[in-house]
Amino acid sequence: MDRRPVGLLKPEFFDRDPRRVARALLGKLLIRKTPRGILAGRVVETEAYLGAGDAAAHAAAGKTARNSVLFGPPGHAYVYFIYGNHFCLNVSCLPAGVPGCVLFRALEPVAGIEEMARARGIEVRRDSDLRKISSGPGRMSEALGITRERDNRKNLVSAKSDLQLVDDGYRARRVAVTPRIGITKSAEQRLRYFISGNPFVSGRRR
Repeated sequence: MDRRPVGLLKPEFFDRDPRRVARALLGKLLIRKTPRGILAGRVVETEAYLGAGDAAAHAAAGKTARNSVLFGPPGHAYVYFIYGNHFCLNVSCLPAGVPGCVLFRALEPVAGIEEMARARGIEVRRDSDLRKISSGPGRMSEALGITRERDNRKNLVSAKSDLQLVDDGYRARRVAVTPRIGITKSAEQRLRYFISGNPFVSGRRR
């Protein structure tokens, strides 16, 4: 298996069906650059949202000031606040003018673990505590300091951005596909993707 570093993802990676992007993102690195160093997590769980025909998608009702980034160029961050207590990070897909995105649901901590744990307000005393850092969309956003004010519309494939998506050559061997979770509309659609057997996937462990 080719493990050579590939580097920063390109806009073309996201200029396609969100279902393909959601699967292809598994194993990629989400990186936050800070003055104190790099924070990074490997993407282990995603969900695809398909735009106008998808009742669960924020773009289903059309373009608004709030969701306009979904109608913009691919590879940009769409951040929203949910349940009054946490942020969720998405990346825009498809050509400009066509809505679609992928939600990041969980990361496996890779670098800057102590700082991410501190941001989450937890102590890592055993391996099982690592899962509390970024196994869930709200947790991972808090660990990386992702907020709507700071990151919405940010270009995730720009070398100048402090929030980036990178390919280091890792390839997921087994990918599971299930219905999306945590939603009520169009919940039956099998648009949730995760690395099978990875302990950092969100939800109940089986």
